[in-house]
Amino acid sequence: MSDSHFYTTSSFSKEVIIALESFLKELPEPVRLSLWATPNKELTRHAIELCQSLADHFEMIEFVDHSDTLQPLHSPLIGVEGIDENGESIDYRLRILGVPAGYHINSLVGMIQAVSFRGMTLEAMTRIQLSRLQDAVTIELFSAASNENGVPMASLTSNFAVVNPNIGLTLVMIDAYPQLAIERSIYQIPHTVINNRHHLQGTYNEEGFLKVLARLLKKDRQQD
Repeated sequence: MSDSHFYTTSSFSKEVIIALESFLKELPEPVRLSLWATPNKELTRHAIELCQSLADHFEMIEFVDHSDTLQPLHSPLIGVEGIDENGESIDYRLRILGVPAGYHINSLVGMIQAVSFRGMTLEAMTRIQLSRLQDAVTIELFSAASNENGVPMASLTSNFAVVNPNIGLTLVMIDAYPQLAIERSIYQIPHTVINNRHHLQGTYNEEGFLKVLARLLKKDRQQD
């Protein structure tokens, strides 16, 4: 399957950008989209077009292309970052591997909102409980452009990562990297991998995911 099957410019056309105005026009804090990628690749061009279109249309969104200086093992890799009072990036370790097309345009929007609102859309009790987690947590969420159920998980885990600096999230678009799903034995999506060892299927609400996360981290501490 060719990359262009999912990552066409129509996925983030001018009409789509305009449709996002109600979600992105009144952001309270600025957001920076950073791109690390192999230059001159088709997916890289699509990623640049998407990020640049958002930055051109929304005052509170910036775009920085690092593809000429830093090229990751897999690309394109989009980072969604905050911006401090000195103009420096605040890295919440929010990443998208591949281009968020299809339903996952909404996942990118969810990440941007999570950063701009500093995770305040989570329930107060969830934020309090999250603040007590001291363990390092790496979350990989595997989904695809056609996978609508992956969107609420991307939004939820993005907010978790913003609230707790020990948590990092990478949304992996398997349209671009199906081999990664094969390597990780992932056959149904959305599929969440915690700390490279715990596999979760389907979607969770705030309370449910927090309980599962706490249980898995406790299990890891007991085993280590």
